[in-house]
Amino acid sequence: MMMTNPSPLTPHASPESPVIAIDGPSASGKGTVAQLVAQALGFHYLDSGALYRLLALAAGRHGVSFDDEEGLARLAEGLAIRFEGSEVWLDGEPVGDAIRTEECGNGASRIAAYPRVRAALLDLQRAFHKAPGLVADGRDMGSVVFPGAMLKIFLTASAEVRADRRYKQLMEKGMHANINQILHDIRQRDERDSARSVAPLQKCADASLLDTSSLTIVEAVDEVLARFKQVRVR
Repeated sequence: MMMTNPSPLTPHASPESPVIAIDGPSASGKGTVAQLVAQALGFHYLDSGALYRLLALAAGRHGVSFDDEEGLARLAEGLAIRFEGSEVWLDGEPVGDAIRTEECGNGASRIAAYPRVRAALLDLQRAFHKAPGLVADGRDMGSVVFPGAMLKIFLTASAEVRADRRYKQLMEKGMHANINQILHDIRQRDERDSARSVAPLQKCADASLLDTSSLTIVEAVDEVLARFKQVRVR
């Protein structure tokens, strides 16, 4: 299940259209968990990181430097993107695998630090909130994009576990991968995402921690569903 076409609604939660915000560092498994939670509940799903990855890919194709904040913001406002099933399209071309490379991920982390870029993509992200509900994953879903989310989860795992997961994921797709380089990149990205001045990666005061280092995907999904059931019946 991927992102569906957006339809504007309030970014805040309501009993009729609740939001589950799942934030966490790179390769923590939040995307897979969020998709499966959305599928189990029949909710829509927003992979916010895909938007920044798409912008990083588009920047490379259009010759816009990752140092050009204004140029990146203009490019973000005119992104020709489409989400169809499990595929992501940019300028009429499927780019699902292209945006999942480490290079694209690192580029996304760099450009996500720019206030103008984040502002340009904010309304687009909020537009994915529609009935019957939304599961959104990213870095600032609970703190900035959907501050009124009914449930906020900060999903994490050790850097070593995350590097191993990313390595296996890339190898399964037939992509070249070096686990030592992946671990280095993950640690660098953690530092960059946590240190940025705008919407830094951090656990919200009202978010609950979920460490998946020793959990399977099924166990992590079950835990999120259990926590959602608890807050929904209050």
